[in-house]
Amino acid sequence: MNDHLLSVLDGRDSSEAAALKQAPDTPRMLHRPGPVRSSTRPFVKNGILTSISLQELAAIGEFLEPVVLRERMVLQEPKKRLEHIYFIESGLVSLRIVAAGSILETALIGHQGAVGASLLAGGHLATHQSVVLFPGSAHRILVEDLKRVMPERSEIREYLLRYAQALNLHCGQTGLCGVRHDREKRLASWLCLASDALDADVLPITHDYFSLMLGLRRAGVTESLIRFEQQGLIRKTRGVLQIGDRHRLEQKACSCYKLIAGAYAPTAPAIAAIDGARGNLDPHLTSL
Repeated sequence: MNDHLLSVLDGRDSSEAAALKQAPDTPRMLHRPGPVRSSTRPFVKNGILTSISLQELAAIGEFLEPVVLRERMVLQEPKKRLEHIYFIESGLVSLRIVAAGSILETALIGHQGAVGASLLAGGHLATHQSVVLFPGSAHRILVEDLKRVMPERSEIREYLLRYAQALNLHCGQTGLCGVRHDREKRLASWLCLASDALDADVLPITHDYFSLMLGLRRAGVTESLIRFEQQGLIRKTRGVLQIGDRHRLEQKACSCYKLIAGAYAPTAPAIAAIDGARGNLDPHLTSL
């Protein structure tokens, strides 16, 4: 087992974790309370890795490599073989479709999941581009090493496939949301999903990003965010947006938010989440 994972399992800090600590003059993210994690592995934050037993984690430990995720780093390119699966520890990754010079974001991947997990359910080439939106860190493993370990490790296989199923739902629901729901509902839903994935209420995001990735007019984005701020839902400064009233922002979001968030819930597979959220869908969507 590598030294980094030993420090993780023993509860000791590592050089990587120390290097990633915020500088004193860096504004702090305002984190919402999350689930209490086991004291035996405080530096493993990834939702998949914290869900499996220590024995299963130890089985892949020798293959895990800590990496720093820098802004705009490309982790996955469409139509290319993926060499590594990235278990995201912190930061945010944007999953995108790129075609004919256009870009459309279909999902966000944060500490709950892994970049490339959907390939384990079948297929050889990536269909999406994955780009680091907010910097952070991850543990990565070679695809061939993970595939070699998975047949004998049922927990790892189960949680990865469950996450891949939830991610597929996220991508599909984003497409439906883009043609069925209005701008403000979509913006509110994105903010809630990004906050969940990043585990923070402060998002370094610009109006231009919303316009480009959600296919919205920039003027319309600005108008909606000004209205959100007037309603006390958010507070914004140049290049930074802070969620002010999370509960009311969720109420503003479309039904897609609860459906997607439910699919990622650790206590329920994606199919159960769909059934549980179906009652919250717009009536005309349930027949589609």
